[in-house]
Amino acid sequence: MKKSKALVLLSGGMDSLVCASIALKEHQEVYFLHLNYQQKTSLREQEAFHKICEHYKVDESHKKVISLSFLAEIGGSSLTDNSIHVDEYTKSDQSKPTSYVPFRNSIILSLAVSWAEVLKADSLYIGANEEDSPGYPDCREVYYQAFQTVMNLGSNANIKLRTPVIDLTKKAIIERGQQNKVPFHLSWSCYKSSDKACGICDSCTLRLRGFKELNQEDPIEYQ
Repeated sequence: MKKSKALVLLSGGMDSLVCASIALKEHQEVYFLHLNYQQKTSLREQEAFHKICEHYKVDESHKKVISLSFLAEIGGSSLTDNSIHVDEYTKSDQSKPTSYVPFRNSIILSLAVSWAEVLKADSLYIGANEEDSPGYPDCREVYYQAFQTVMNLGSNANIKLRTPVIDLTKKAIIERGQQNKVPFHLSWSCYKSSDKACGICDSCTLRLRGFKELNQEDPIEYQ
């Protein structure tokens, strides 16, 4: 009988970590993919990726890091361009944040589908979250529904695109992760800093809010 097989896009952040824990429960064989696009915290995120893989005892043959350095060459985002400042979180702001990387998730997903097809994987997991969606068009559920159609039409495989935390609040994501005993202390979400998390960028603010709503302290260190 064929083993169920999944590929997880693991950035090293909180949402992708919880996705990884879900995939590990739902599939017999799981692979992990990290994309380095020369973002400001790329080395710290890659460190988180390797530490998470080590925690779950992932074999070297089951993980891969791929460079997308051309995204930094294209620019247009505070994550990849040092001349653009990383904004502080602005509640209910529907405008495009400086941290938006143009068409990034489509490029990332295309690479992931390519490897998933080679692996003959059943599922592809990504930690997209609708709470991140104001200003981020590639974090909306409708986008992933459309990309599933692209996958069906553009590959020779039957791969299910899974977004298990898409409609969860950060509080609910943390609760799900705690149920699965995930190592939140190994994850990294900050867009701006690599030593201590800044605590004020979009990603830090949403993450901190989730822990605060649970009356808990985030296990990573902040400035």
